[in-house]
Amino acid sequence: MAGGRRGLLRTALLVAWVAALAAAERPEQALVPAEPSRVQPMTASNWTLVMEGEWMLKFYAPWCPSCQQTDSEWETFAKNGETLQISVGKVDVIQEPGLSGRFFVTTLPAFFHAKDGIFRRYRGPGIFEDLQNYILEKKWQSVEPLTGWKSPASLTMSGMAGLFSISGKIWHLHNYFTVTLGIPAWCSYVFFIIATLVFGLLMGLVLVVISECFYVPLPRNLSEHSEQNQRSEEAQGAEQLQDAEEEKDDSNEEENKDSLLDDEEEKEDLGDEDEAEEDEEVDNVAGGVNEERGDTSDQGHLTEASVTQVEVEPEETEAVSPEQPSSADIEVAKDSLRQRKSQQANKEL
Repeated sequence: MAGGRRGLLRTALLVAWVAALAAAERPEQALVPAEPSRVQPMTASNWTLVMEGEWMLKFYAPWCPSCQQTDSEWETFAKNGETLQISVGKVDVIQEPGLSGRFFVTTLPAFFHAKDGIFRRYRGPGIFEDLQNYILEKKWQSVEPLTGWKSPASLTMSGMAGLFSISGKIWHLHNYFTVTLGIPAWCSYVFFIIATLVFGLLMGLVLVVISECFYVPLPRNLSEHSEQNQRSEEAQGAEQLQDAEEEKDDSNEEENKDSLLDDEEEKEDLGDEDEAEEDEEVDNVAGGVNEERGDTSDQGHLTEASVTQVEVEPEETEAVSPEQPSSADIEVAKDSLRQRKSQQANKEL
């Protein structure tokens, strides 16, 4: 019995000695607690800290693989923040959807540089060396800042933050219905649709009540008087329109009459010119006929004078008046003139 007890004691002592040696051989770092992170989490309550000094912010999501790949580099960059005289922060877009809406984050990971309230988007890789050079070489000065309504501190982006925060709460509520309570997804969608309709009706009712409170109705006398004035103004406007239309019609009629008179006068002038031309041509034809007759008469007188050999004194000679064209000659001239006109008309056709 004594020998068995001694063997057990020796075994226990051997185990204790081995454990002591193993503890002694452990590195000293295992006894030192893990160093706390230098990256400051940013929330909707403390994000205004970035309005002072120089900051670098990282927007990430726990499920994002690219964000996880840059975690170690971001931690290293934060450890050197005192040397670079810069503060380093991070924003979880799942927990803080309002901040992601305020900065209008659409891709992950997203990096922002802030200097005294002026924000710029950093689009380089999330590697420590590039981040360090971005600060030391002041490359951020060549980047266009987010000014005006794009600035996270603007009123527009504040409204965007509110919308994103509401959407985040709705998403959390949807997860609570579907995951925690086990409600089907379509039931959750129906609930949100009904809630949206009810909320819209309530907002419309509130707006109507507010308008009724601020709207002061006019007395009946004033309202009737205003209606009468409106009717009289409308009647005057209608009369003015009618008068204007009548004036336009009268002016158009006068213009048409003037144009018709001008056309008739032009036609009369053309007719007179044609008649004058016809008379001239008739006279010319008749004159030609008379000339021919005169020539023949002259030749007859000469032959008679040569046969009788009668001497005629200059005093006894009488001036022979030109003969007037006969009606037959005039008709012949008119016929020839008509034939010429018909020939000209045929040539034109």
